[in-house]
Amino acid sequence: MLEVLTQKLTKIFHELGGKGKLSEKDIDTALREVRLSLLEADVNFKVVKELLSRVRERAVSTEVSQSLTPAQQVIKIVYEELIAILGHEPSKLAPIAHPPAVALLVGLQGSGKTTTAAKLAFHLKNLGQHPLLVAGDTRRPAAIEQIKLLGKQQNIPVYSENANALSITICCNALKQAKQTATNWVIIDTQGRLQIDEAMMQELADIKSKLQPLEVLLTVDAMTGQEAVKVAQEFHRRIGLTGLILTKLDGDARGGAALSIRFVTGVPIKFLGTGEKITALEPFYPDRFASRVLGMGDILSLIEHAERTYSQQQARELERKMRTTSFDLNDLLEQLHQIHKIGPLTSLIEMLPGISKLASYMPEDEGEKRLTKIEAIILSMTTEERHNPRIINGSRRRRIAQGSGTTPQDINQMLNQFYQMQKLTKTLMRGRPSKNMTSMFGIPFK
Repeated sequence: MLEVLTQKLTKIFHELGGKGKLSEKDIDTALREVRLSLLEADVNFKVVKELLSRVRERAVSTEVSQSLTPAQQVIKIVYEELIAILGHEPSKLAPIAHPPAVALLVGLQGSGKTTTAAKLAFHLKNLGQHPLLVAGDTRRPAAIEQIKLLGKQQNIPVYSENANALSITICCNALKQAKQTATNWVIIDTQGRLQIDEAMMQELADIKSKLQPLEVLLTVDAMTGQEAVKVAQEFHRRIGLTGLILTKLDGDARGGAALSIRFVTGVPIKFLGTGEKITALEPFYPDRFASRVLGMGDILSLIEHAERTYSQQQARELERKMRTTSFDLNDLLEQLHQIHKIGPLTSLIEMLPGISKLASYMPEDEGEKRLTKIEAIILSMTTEERHNPRIINGSRRRRIAQGSGTTPQDINQMLNQFYQMQKLTKTLMRGRPSKNMTSMFGIPFK
């Protein structure tokens, strides 16, 4: 998420930290670099101007000049002003007064609207809600089948009709059905276009007028940069939005839309789409987002990701095995599966305070490839070999290598790293931190 911007800002503030006392010239030089970095990340120029104006006003004051750590004070000011730009408080879905409530998802074709509708339904289901997905996009041929498949995979009911039916008719019929069941959220996937046109806007306006949705959420592709801001402005002007969902923040986008759209439109960001998986939808927290942009990590989101995929019973059992040193390759395989459920490795590293810059040193997908190779090796072993890997001799190595598409040298490397991890675990459980924590499974910490 915004990797390039984060790297540049981290470098600027690191250089600022090398100065014991900051002059007004030092601050101006640093802010000039920040301005360039933000503009290169496609942040709206009005946002850049407002943000840096606020930062400079505070940075040249006695608040910084009399501080024992002036560079850290400047970073603190930037962090606070970023939060002010993004909105101080997280914006949640409106509380339901009279169920079922309607959430109308709107957006251009290709913004990830259909997938986002399913992600939102899955998110609400995990919160104990009872959502109903509605296949209201009859314009795109595959949209109906796509949302039906996503609903089936997550055991979420989907209302659909023939592709020849009018969208407004489908939506009204879906709401009637929802009122007869325990449904409390009706999530409608509406029709999109490659660009904004009058027919689409009129159809959405008619649906909104008829259904009176509690939420009108615009899905915006963060990779479209400044265009995303223009799209949001036009939808808000014509339809009236209650919130935004930024998608594809895991891509190669410069990501300036994420920092611009809230300020320019005045519409709160409610969710972030951070991947293809059904779980890759995060509530938007301005303070956490600002922290990640500045390379300060986001440990709270990491904990929440872990809690969603790992039960307390699993955690206690893992701790027991570590304390009794009975942690074997079967347990390691289970941990790798849990990591995959939580999310991409680089995304997890970005959330770790202090070492989030590690993601910039890791080639794209390199960490994932290494973990996948380890999984393949373990899966090619027998039950006895996983439980007691020390019985693996030369012939067994050759068999495992052939079965996993690797080499005997890869097997040796993996086993050596596993033994290293066992020693590390034993040391940690005795309360003596090891110096060798930074090279686990060949991932370099710099």
